[in-house]
Amino acid sequence: MRCRHCGTDLKLLLLDLGSAPPSNAYLTEEALHKEEKKLPLRVLVCEKCWLAQTEDFAQANELFDSGYAYFSGFSSSWLEHAENYVTDMVSRFNLNTKSHVIEVAANDGYLLQFVKQRGIPCTGVEPTSSTADAARLKNIPIIEDFFGVRLASKLAESGVKADLIIANNVLAHVPDINDFVSGFTKILKTDGVATFEFPHLLALIKGNQFDTVYHEHFSYLSFTAVNNILTKNGLRIFDVQELSTHGGSLRVYAQLIDKGLHVCNESVENLLYLEKQAGMQNRVFYSGFQEKAEKIRKEFLVFLREAKKQGKSVVAYGAAAKGNTLFNFAGINSELISYVTDRNPIKKGKYMPGSRIPIVDESNISRTKPDYIVILPWNLKKEIINQLSEVRGWGGAFVTTIPDLQLIK
Repeated sequence: MRCRHCGTDLKLLLLDLGSAPPSNAYLTEEALHKEEKKLPLRVLVCEKCWLAQTEDFAQANELFDSGYAYFSGFSSSWLEHAENYVTDMVSRFNLNTKSHVIEVAANDGYLLQFVKQRGIPCTGVEPTSSTADAARLKNIPIIEDFFGVRLASKLAESGVKADLIIANNVLAHVPDINDFVSGFTKILKTDGVATFEFPHLLALIKGNQFDTVYHEHFSYLSFTAVNNILTKNGLRIFDVQELSTHGGSLRVYAQLIDKGLHVCNESVENLLYLEKQAGMQNRVFYSGFQEKAEKIRKEFLVFLREAKKQGKSVVAYGAAAKGNTLFNFAGINSELISYVTDRNPIKKGKYMPGSRIPIVDESNISRTKPDYIVILPWNLKKEIINQLSEVRGWGGAFVTTIPDLQLIK
């Protein structure tokens, strides 16, 4: 396999999680009687541009189809993050009713609804019909398509240009990352700004976040790699911020490389230096991650088997993709975790891919009063524990597995 960005042969292995079905391929009752499609899940690192990436097995149009089940708008903390982002961008870049904001991967309109509330014209680009339909219910204009040079050129030819383009948690999801980034140069106004948010590879490795690896994530991004990719495709980064979201993310601000008006601040060089000092341009940095993942798998299995031996009941909260990675890597099924609860109505009544654990309404927790609740979206741990405060009333406890196994009473 060659690097998706620079074409270099890939030889450095970061992680091998065996084979698993796509993490958002939730199963219907009917699908339980059919064989699931499983694909190898391996991450390789380019030793030239340092882009970490899944080995090529999955196609984007198969992963992000009409039944795509990830909806951003079901997390209150994520909605708060989105609203704060819009407030900051409006203030920093003087956005108003004469501006135009485009969001790529607009999902269910969780963010653009706050743009629309301020009377700022906006357009969403979203390839999955399930989430696009949800955004349209919020009266948000949606183009149902994959973003890249083709679509961007079509928009530019029709006179569509953006003062701000938003790309939150999508850069990792695109197989042709060069084509994707190049599209921004077609529809940015001369003084326009593009922002990208994505989980930081440095945080992923330091925090043992192996469960954030799944087929829908084609790339795992360091700032060094993103700086290389954006520069090669016509954008210049002028600012970067470190965020706490998703276990540690970056927000990158970019402009047209030859026309942008913003002065590059010291945050860019500081973070490039930080990554270099951490060793991210050295193969040694990427060694040992496999062993950390296997240690977590072993600890989690020991816990679950001991709980079963003691007659304790274990369920999980949040049918998140990261939970599917964990379950499939560890070989967990409904004998060890009886059910998973989730607020997303599209997931309820379905089954986790691979493990085939049923997904039910969260009211089942108060009804069955489990001894342990494994929080799968650990990045929302505080929010979930607050939601389920009643659990402590019957002596129940919460469990997280990342960065290591923790029991929270």
